[in-house]
Amino acid sequence: MQSTAHQTALETKHATLDRRIAEEAHRPHPDAATLTDLKKQKLRLKEEIVSL
Repeated sequence: MQSTAHQTALETKHATLDRRIAEEAHRPHPDAATLTDLKKQKLRLKEEIVSL
């Protein structure tokens, strides 16, 4: 049961990062460094979710 709660939390963070990436990408002048950082965080979360 604990891993399910943990997985749900990770998936929520993943979705939040997805929204932040979309918001940044649609700004008039998106910050490439911010986008890269957000995408790396999202990838790390995805890898952790898959490993569960």
